[in-house]
Amino acid sequence: MARIRQFASVGIAATAAVAIAVPSASAATTTIRRDSATGAAYSGNVRASLLGSATVSTSIGSGSCNESVMNGSVSSNGTGLSVSNATFSSNGGGACTGTTTATITAQNLPWSGGNVTFDSAHTGNRDASVTIANFRVKAVVNIFGGITCIYGGSLTANGYNRDNTHRPVTTNNQAQVGITNATVNKVSSGSNFLCPGTASVTANYQLQGEVTAGGGNFTQALYVTS
Repeated sequence: MARIRQFASVGIAATAAVAIAVPSASAATTTIRRDSATGAAYSGNVRASLLGSATVSTSIGSGSCNESVMNGSVSSNGTGLSVSNATFSSNGGGACTGTTTATITAQNLPWSGGNVTFDSAHTGNRDASVTIANFRVKAVVNIFGGITCIYGGSLTANGYNRDNTHRPVTTNNQAQVGITNATVNKVSSGSNFLCPGTASVTANYQLQGEVTAGGGNFTQALYVTS
């Protein structure tokens, strides 16, 4: 039973990372730009790609996914962050792994109402706070015929510009979102009673925009300023 609880929460790790995933901001105090602090303002589609593994820990264990992509959109002032689709898997599209396996799917898309706020104080060496609102993911654990656990809510992560020496993955030169030991909560409706009530999530994502609006080429570097 402990093994069931351990892995059931892993789906949220990848999601949180959604949440993480895309820069947004607050009113006139935030601007998302192309390339650098002096670049043109950027509005439009964004993509968050997992760097390394997303891990979830509970009082009884942990599990991880090593593949995740989230697509969405955001306004140049950081408002209107919305995630339109999100995937979480491991090793070429397979189930996420741990003491058992789990198939993870995003629910209730789009996840709308998110935002990012430029942090002029650079709290904890970050450049912004990034909030993913109204996320919801389902993890079906491959044991006893499939145990279903659902997690959701809002998640706030740290945002880092591509030249911030304190960004989570310094070998990657894109804007990044980092989540460290963030708490996510179980959605009681639809979840098995064996699922833990909370899980602790750690994950890092790179954030990129489209070179040409609607072109689907997500290689545009992004930068958040005041």
